Amino acid sequence: MAFFSESQIPPDAQHYLVCGTKDCEKNCQFYGNDCHQPLCEQCRDEHQKNKKTKNHEVVPYKQRKRPLPVEKCKIHPTRHMELLCEECQIPICSKCTATKEHRGHAFTDLEFAFDKKVSLKCHEEIAKIRNYFDPISQDLKKEIGRDATEMKKIIEDIRTSMKAEAESVKKMEDTITSDKIKQVNKIEQSLLETLMNQNQQIDDYINSLNDLIKNCYGYLSPSNIEQLTLALQSESLIIRPIPETSKPVPPVFTAGQCSKEDVAKLLGRITAPNTKPENRKIKPMETASTQLKPTGKQRKQDREKSDVKQTLSLSSSVTKVREYTVPVVRNVYHISLGKTDRLFVSDSDGNLVQTDLHGNQLQKTKFSGYRCEGYHTVTQDRDLIYTDKTNSVINRITLDNTINEFINTGEWMPLGIHSSLINGDVLVGMEKDEEAKVTKRYNKTGTQIQNIQRDNKGQEPYGYPHYITENINGDVCVSDFYKHAVVMVDKSGQHRFSYKGQGSWIYPNGICTDVFGHILVCEDKTDTVHLLDQDSQFLFLLLTSQQGVKDPRSVCVDDENNLWVGQHYTNTVTVYKYLQ
Repeated sequence: MAFFSESQIPPDAQHYLVCGTKDCEKNCQFYGNDCHQPLCEQCRDEHQKNKKTKNHEVVPYKQRKRPLPVEKCKIHPTRHMELLCEECQIPICSKCTATKEHRGHAFTDLEFAFDKKVSLKCHEEIAKIRNYFDPISQDLKKEIGRDATEMKKIIEDIRTSMKAEAESVKKMEDTITSDKIKQVNKIEQSLLETLMNQNQQIDDYINSLNDLIKNCYGYLSPSNIEQLTLALQSESLIIRPIPETSKPVPPVFTAGQCSKEDVAKLLGRITAPNTKPENRKIKPMETASTQLKPTGKQRKQDREKSDVKQTLSLSSSVTKVREYTVPVVRNVYHISLGKTDRLFVSDSDGNLVQTDLHGNQLQKTKFSGYRCEGYHTVTQDRDLIYTDKTNSVINRITLDNTINEFINTGEWMPLGIHSSLINGDVLVGMEKDEEAKVTKRYNKTGTQIQNIQRDNKGQEPYGYPHYITENINGDVCVSDFYKHAVVMVDKSGQHRFSYKGQGSWIYPNGICTDVFGHILVCEDKTDTVHLLDQDSQFLFLLLTSQQGVKDPRSVCVDDENNLWVGQHYTNTVTVYKYLQ
C-alpha cells in the first residue's frame, strides 16, 4: 500500500500515527514539542506527571512544531546551530553570538523562527495555490478548451457555407473551392497553434505551482540547514503571476452572389479580422472565491454548511459515539437516515426495517431475493424510496407508511438509489443484459431528465453500480463492485476519475460524502473505510480492524456530521465522530 512520507502529507490531510512511547501502539493524538515525541492520550498524561518531562509543551498533533535537522556549526564544530541571527538571516550557534560579525545583533531560536516564518509562509503559499492560483488556472484551461471547440465549430460552419455556395458553380467549383478551403485550413491551423501554445503555457504554469507545493512541503521538513536558509529567502516561495492568454478571433466568411460572371465573388471570401484578441479575465485574488448568492431555503442551507465548515476539521482520531442494535435484520448492508429521528436499515436477506434512534422497531418490509445494494434513500420530503428489482419499479413510503409506485424503470433493473440533498433529484443505478448505467436524473415527480451510460470517450464507466451518492459539487459518486473502483462523473456525465485503491484491487460497497466533500467508502476485503478528497486523492484509512471494524458494508453521515457504519457480521450500527 502506498503512503506519503511525512514531509509530503498535505497540512489538511490525516494519517494513522502510532504513539512514540516504546511498546505503545495506540493512536497518536498529541505531540511533545520539546522532546519531539508523538503521544497517545494515556502517554501524554504520564508525560506530564513525569518529573523530567512535566514542563514539556504538549500540544495536539496538528499543532506540533516540526523538528529541525541537527547540524554542527562550521565555525565552531563542537556547537550545534540553534539560533537565527535576525539581522544576517543565517543560522548560527550560541558561540557565534559573541563574535564581532554578530555583536549587537538580535537572535531568535532557530526552531521558533522556522515555525513562525518558514512554516507559516509555506502554509500560506499552499493555501493561495489551492484556493486561487490552481483553480483559476484550471478554469482558464477549461475556457481555452471551450474556445477551441467553438472555434472549430465556426470554422466548420464556414466550410459548410463555402461548399453550399460552390454547388451553384459547376465548372469552376473544384479549383476555387479547394483554394478557399486551404485558406481556411491555414487560418484554423494558426488559431489552433495559438490555443495549443496557450494551453501549454497554462500546463507549464500548473506544473510550476505543483513544484512550488512540493518545495513548500520540503521546506516544512528540511533535511539540512542550507535548505532552511533557502526557505528563509522570500524569493524561493514566490508564486509567478498567471500567464496572460487571449481569446481567439475566428475568421468570418462572407457569402458571395451566385453569378456566372464572377465565380470567385460567388464563392465568397475569407477574412481574418484585424482585431486585437481580448485577454481572458483573471479574477483578483480577493474576489476569486466569491460565489453567486443562492436564494431562499438553499441560501440558508449553504450558510449553515459554511458555518459548520468554519468550526469543524478532521480529527486526529476517530471516536465511537454510540451503537444501535437493529431488530430483525441479520446484518447491515445499507443505512438511510430520516429527518425525524428515523433509521432505515436493510440486510442481505431482503429485510428493510425502520426504527427510532433507540433501536425500537417501527416498521418492517420484506423483499424476495438477495439484496446487497444501497437500494433505499430518504427524500427531501422525508419519504423513503426504494428499488424493487423483481418488478423493475421504484416505490415510495410516505410518512403515514403508505406505499405507492413512484417510477417504473421498464426493462432496466434498478439497483442502488440516492436522493440528492442539493435539489431533490433521484439518482438510480441500473443494469440490463450485462449493461450498466446510472440514470441521472429523475426529478421529484419521477420524470427522467438525464441518462449516464457512456462517458465522453464512448466507454461504459459502470459495471455494477450498487451504491450511489452525490457530492457537494454535484459530482455523482458510484461504488462499483465489478469495476473494483469508485467511479465519479460530473454533473454533465463526464468521467472525472476512478479510485481503485492503494496498490491492489478494492471491493467497494457503501459510499457517502460529508460537508467538506470528502468521499467515504467501505472496502470489505481489507476491513477498512477509505477517506478520499473531492478529487479522488486518498487521504487515509478512517476506520480499520484496529477500531473493531470487520467487513464494513454501509456508511452515511448525519446532520451532526457523525459517521454511521454497518457491517456484514453483525446487526449493530456503530456511530463515530471523526470531525472536531
